[in-house]
Amino acid sequence: MPDELYADSISAITITGSVVRIDFVSMGPAADDPNQQPKAVFRQRVVMPVEGFVQSFGTMARVMQQLEQKGLVRRGEAPGKEVEVVATPAAKSSSPNFKPK
Repeated sequence: MPDELYADSISAITITGSVVRIDFVSMGPAADDPNQQPKAVFRQRVVMPVEGFVQSFGTMARVMQQLEQKGLVRRGEAPGKEVEVVATPAAKSSSPNFKPK
């Protein structure tokens, strides 16, 4: 099985010349916060050529359309809230990162 990485989101996308860098983050406890409130922690960076990024963007757009058709996400109209994730029961995950409570 290939290596997998779990990320809660993308924190930054930077372009330098013909190279795109995508930084992934996961939420983790802040060591300097007395209340241990979660904060975004850098996990990994993907570096790819602009052509690969453009192709990936097209793939993600198709997946977004599928998620909308299935009712799993809705596009919001409030500023700063472009997509709303609809809570639905998830199928059993085969990810080694998933640990049921």
